[in-house]
Amino acid sequence: MTGPSPGQLRITEIFLSLQGETNTVGLPTVFVRLTGCPLRCGYCDTEYAFSGGEMMSFDAILARVRDYRVPRVTVTGGEPLAQPACLDLLTSLCDSGNEVSLETSGAIDVAGVDARVVKVVDLKTPGSSEVSKNLWANLDHCTASDQIKFVLCDRGDYDWARLKCDEHQLFERVGEVLFSPSTDQLGAAQLADWILEDRLPVRLQVQLHKYLWGDRPGR
Repeated sequence: MTGPSPGQLRITEIFLSLQGETNTVGLPTVFVRLTGCPLRCGYCDTEYAFSGGEMMSFDAILARVRDYRVPRVTVTGGEPLAQPACLDLLTSLCDSGNEVSLETSGAIDVAGVDARVVKVVDLKTPGSSEVSKNLWANLDHCTASDQIKFVLCDRGDYDWARLKCDEHQLFERVGEVLFSPSTDQLGAAQLADWILEDRLPVRLQVQLHKYLWGDRPGR
């Protein structure tokens, strides 16, 4: 796969949908999905973004986003920060007046992300098979504007995530802590029961877009 030139990124898709997760769930959002990811989580649902894609200039990306006429933009992947020029795209989107969020695995340094961007950092659990990739120093760059996400595969993942929330004081550090069930491995109702039993101050998220349209690209 040929690397991008300055001012360009390899893009898998740009589309309008409802935000299916995070604290803006249900709101119309433009998604810019970058190609490529250095991780291989066992439950990944965007393997089609690992390769391929189309080289696009920043101007072309911004024009496509502008055509949808909604203010919220989420830059996602794959792992968007695997392409270093993603940082410049995030700043350009903010400069254009958009409300921008970044969905990142947390395996790549987020220190250079524009302060106006809401970071949604997906900490990898033991059940993901990529827990060793977590860059814990990223938590030092998370603020009350940001969100931490855990995708949970089983009770072991749940207990591990609770421990990490306490160990790193995540409830005090960030605006939201998100718990999501890996849909093929853990039922949402079971996860909800655990959260209620422990009175955890987390937000359960169940990927609204999949309930509406199923597991397909472009939604």
